[in-house]
Amino acid sequence: MTNLDDTKSSAFNFAEGEVLLVDKPLNWTSFDVVGKLRNSMKPLKIKVGHAGTLDPLATGLLILCTGKFTKKIESFQAEDKEYTGTITIGASTPSYDLETSVDHTFDYSNITEDDLYKATERFIGEISQFPPAHSAIKINGERIYEKARRGEEVELKARNVKVNAFEIERIELPNVHFRIECSKGTYIRSIAHDFGKELGIGAHLSSLRRTKSGKLNVQDAWNLDELVQAIKAQKETN
Repeated sequence: MTNLDDTKSSAFNFAEGEVLLVDKPLNWTSFDVVGKLRNSMKPLKIKVGHAGTLDPLATGLLILCTGKFTKKIESFQAEDKEYTGTITIGASTPSYDLETSVDHTFDYSNITEDDLYKATERFIGEISQFPPAHSAIKINGERIYEKARRGEEVELKARNVKVNAFEIERIELPNVHFRIECSKGTYIRSIAHDFGKELGIGAHLSSLRRTKSGKLNVQDAWNLDELVQAIKAQKETN
């Protein structure tokens, strides 16, 4: 059974329970990663689940639990998260990220570095935000991004989340590189969109990487292909 202090052990016992940290590749869904691992474990039929969705355009820490450890998923989901990424100002998109094309552009020539730093202060602490229409929230059993992709109106409700830190790490306009620590359920895309509104212009999330979840760090995560190879190697020796 995996020791949580040794999440990159190559001696797997999937039925009893494993916590696997994976550095999710770009353009993979979280369910793609789960499916890849399930396939690598065949012919064993092992429960596999992830503890918190990452969007396809995001990379970084994805926690997967197998076997009896799938009962731990909710506790991992409840942990605070850390992200790094890039907000691009002066342009907005319907999805608040690069999943959809830019729909409006804005002149940002008068925006100063001081304006950017001051705008981050609006998002520290308890905040209310609307999820993006292109998100995995379900309404009447259907994920709302499916409705949004069909061009249907989606009625969204605001939710309260907590942002413990919102730091600008580097400014290369129109790109603003950041680090955010936040509670579960926080949409970084919504923060990027609202950051633009706070500046009086548009903005969208142009890159995102989850670096931490609770005490778990992406630095300790498996490359997905290496993990699959380690699983196959163990099957061949058993």
